[in-house]
Amino acid sequence: MTTLLDNATVLDVARGELLPDRRVLVRDGRIAEVGGRDVAASGARVIDVRGRTVLPGFVDAHVHVTAVTADLAGQAEWSPTYVAARAGVILREMLQRGFTTVRDVGGADYGLADAVDEGILPGPRIRFGGKALSQTGGHADLRHRGRTVLDDHRCCPGLGLVCDGVDEVRRAAREQLRTGAHHVKIMLSGGVASPTDRVDATQFSDDEIAAVVAEAEAANRYVTGHAYTARAINRGLRAGVRCIEHGNLLDDTSIALFRERGAFLVPTLVTYEKLAAEGAEHGLPAESQRKVGDVLEHGLRALESAHRAGVDIVFGTDLLGGMHRHQLDEFRIRAQVQPPLDVVRSATVTAARLLGLEGRIGVVAPGAEADLLVVDGDPLADIGVLASAPALVMKGGIVHRDELPHT
Repeated sequence: MTTLLDNATVLDVARGELLPDRRVLVRDGRIAEVGGRDVAASGARVIDVRGRTVLPGFVDAHVHVTAVTADLAGQAEWSPTYVAARAGVILREMLQRGFTTVRDVGGADYGLADAVDEGILPGPRIRFGGKALSQTGGHADLRHRGRTVLDDHRCCPGLGLVCDGVDEVRRAAREQLRTGAHHVKIMLSGGVASPTDRVDATQFSDDEIAAVVAEAEAANRYVTGHAYTARAINRGLRAGVRCIEHGNLLDDTSIALFRERGAFLVPTLVTYEKLAAEGAEHGLPAESQRKVGDVLEHGLRALESAHRAGVDIVFGTDLLGGMHRHQLDEFRIRAQVQPPLDVVRSATVTAARLLGLEGRIGVVAPGAEADLLVVDGDPLADIGVLASAPALVMKGGIVHRDELPHT
């Protein structure tokens, strides 16, 4: 199908410019041309977007599409097919909000990614890592203290895989890569949603971390690490971890390592705000509720410090269960300490570099995937225009949402 977006104001994210009176021609799922009145195609479907802004589809680089409740330990006992069905709803709603690509960092597998790619499920394309790797008692070991039996839950319900020792973690990393994983996720510190570890704990030995990094690099993939404290972050970065999730308690030594290693940071601020306000309602256990405050107040300061230092920052949300509906609120929160353009870049061009999709997504340019959003207003002047779902969402040339007025 050929589609022409007419009378468009296009946001050139890389250059930070609004380009008025443009036409965007889409053919066979890709952007064919971007230009002036000379851009035309006979028989094309014409969509008039006059008075609105066209920008690239968003990337959320920290999601758990199979986290259909905040009670992750309880969900691990659910039927895999039931979880997959509910994940389909989450995926559809993410796409409706304008997220055309997501990176799942624990839970989604090749089955969900293939279902989206084949059009069985509507949703953003998924860059998946399979199971996140956790030590015994680590952030993805969701057993309560009294439970000694470990079930790996290799299918959908569980977000992680418990492994200990260099040989086990090496095998676990290879197993995720065998399934086609685009990255390997490793738990470098404690976290909020896990019942038995402390947020300030470090996890895995240096040798175990190095083994995972070596396996990922051998497969031309990378490792991303869950970490809150500077001690955990720095251990991961020194071992070759390419990306850090959360990073709320980073310090100046961490920032220096991010810059030295060219690593990425994926803050996830909205999840702490919503876990504090709604976590109990959506199944977050009491022991996890008590840990939210440990990281909530530090996250915005960490983002501001990393931004000022020029660290590569990527958009992520990490929402669980019924809180996924707050996905767009991350734009609002980040704009408290970052200019709107940098926030938009974190969800487009910078995210594309992290995912290895530079030039393919995150831009409105010839040859890129036709992942396009139409919003009311200028997001560079008012980030608030991104707080609600776009008027039009196109992914791969197919319109999935259209709230534009038609004559």
